[in-house]
Amino acid sequence: MNKNEKQKKLTLITLILMIFTSVFGFANMPRSFYLMGYGAIPWFILGGITFFIPFAFMMAEYGSAFKEEKGGIYSWMEKSVGSKFAFIGVFMWYASYVVWMINICSTIWIPLSNTIFGVDTTSRWGILGLNSTQVIGILGVIWVCTTFLISKRGINKITKITSIGGMAVALLNILLIIGAVIVIILNKGQFKEPITSAMSFVSSPNPAYQSTSSMLSFLVFALFAYGGIEAVGGLVDQTENPEKTFPKAILIAAMIIAVGYSLGIFMIGIFTNWAGSLSGENVNMANVAYVVMNNLGYTFGNSLGLTNTLSIQIGNWVARFVGLSMFLAITGAFFTLSYAPLKQLIEGTPSKFWPGKMGNIDKNDMPINAMAVQTIIVAVMVLFISMGGSSAKVFFTMLVLATNVAMTLPYSFLTIAYILFRKKDSIEKPFLVLKNKTFAIIMGFVVTGVVGFANLFTIIEPALKGDYISSIAMIAGPLIFVIVALVIYSKGEKNQDI
Repeated sequence: MNKNEKQKKLTLITLILMIFTSVFGFANMPRSFYLMGYGAIPWFILGGITFFIPFAFMMAEYGSAFKEEKGGIYSWMEKSVGSKFAFIGVFMWYASYVVWMINICSTIWIPLSNTIFGVDTTSRWGILGLNSTQVIGILGVIWVCTTFLISKRGINKITKITSIGGMAVALLNILLIIGAVIVIILNKGQFKEPITSAMSFVSSPNPAYQSTSSMLSFLVFALFAYGGIEAVGGLVDQTENPEKTFPKAILIAAMIIAVGYSLGIFMIGIFTNWAGSLSGENVNMANVAYVVMNNLGYTFGNSLGLTNTLSIQIGNWVARFVGLSMFLAITGAFFTLSYAPLKQLIEGTPSKFWPGKMGNIDKNDMPINAMAVQTIIVAVMVLFISMGGSSAKVFFTMLVLATNVAMTLPYSFLTIAYILFRKKDSIEKPFLVLKNKTFAIIMGFVVTGVVGFANLFTIIEPALKGDYISSIAMIAGPLIFVIVALVIYSKGEKNQDI
């Protein structure tokens, strides 16, 4: 028994890789360069300083203080503020991840297609009279069921998969950096996207991203690219020497991610000319990562003096490697996020909050029954969207919009709770990054304000362009989740009183 328990404990490296796969999105770098060019870098630095780094510090302090708690962010907020506040925040956060899972069940096949065929062929997938959307829906159901069957066997199975995903992302970044360095040496220091002045790091080469409102919308994109570090909160109790290992893992991962985003965007300019490679109508947010990395392979071949045909082949194989790496990274994130948020919701709250045996934790320390229900909900939704025609797709678009704000609003719950957490001297705090209490509380207000602005701007931006339905959907989503959370909470309270 002791041996099994020891095997289950997460090491520093495993935890860093899990954080890396949950937070770092490789595609965010080519997408950022596509939207803003070098002008993306200051926004990522600003987002890192005003949100991500202090937020990571807060998560590290929480994790160390509540190292014995199994409920992750629910327990942190409940101990700092109260159970109702914590339940609303964590339920909204959890519900948005369920929608994320439904979305991934359809989109994960794009990087897999790029791996196998070199291009996205998913729109042409059809078999036995089923169209591509229906085939992808069935594959999505198989995917989420397979995830459940593997995950239910315990945290060891999840960490093996997330570690592979984390290493795949790391290799992809090494390829980007080393490839860019070799290209700039071969080209004698010449950048494909020239740096003409300091304004190159402020203005965007993209005509659609030169107004104040579009630049602010990019800040929101940069902030949300840092999201997800709180998802590993439920793993504190499964970490080796948690009061030291957990905060150290968060701090190391946070620094790598913050530097990595800005460095990666800068490196893309070495081998990619925005006007020459990204201004065409065939380039979009969905495929720009493959276009950019294909371009790295092609430029590398050209710089070595290889033939055009061979350079194109190198580019295609680099794009295939990107597809494989992103498929593995998304797989790792999917396994972590199909388990970690649910674990925090179920383990943090009293079991009487949940009907039947939903609150049960099995011998592998997994909320097995809740995971089964979650799998059924995701599978049914995926089938409904893929088989339901255009009206189902419209419904899902609204659902995604409804969770846009709901996924990030809980950051405000966590930062508000952090202010009260630092004020409560009764809570033992063995690890503090922000040692001065007054400064820590000020940072709590700053990060809350930054997240609040980002969410407010996300809501009003569509309305500024005349799309009032999207703005209403983004307001309605959190409101609906709050109402559902309050209903579940009040029923749970009544069950506890019985």
